[in-house]
Amino acid sequence: MDIPDRKITQAELRRNNGDRGSPKWVAYRGVVYDVSDCPRWRADLHEGLHFPGQDLTAEVADSPHQGTVFTRPCLRVMGFLET
Repeated sequence: MDIPDRKITQAELRRNNGDRGSPKWVAYRGVVYDVSDCPRWRADLHEGLHFPGQDLTAEVADSPHQGTVFTRPCLRVMGFLET
């Protein structure tokens, strides 16, 4: 996976939550993904549990699909999350 050399702040991640036409971004293990084109994110709430604009690292550990979901073709890698 190629990760663009772009640093994304926590504030930028929170702003990209699908509101007012903004893209839907999530972070996982320090990488930020655009999930706007993923069918299961179209309702702005993934499986009734996860909101865009957040770091989902801790939440994915309890999900049935684990981190493999971040290899799906509907995702776009945006860059690295600043810590």
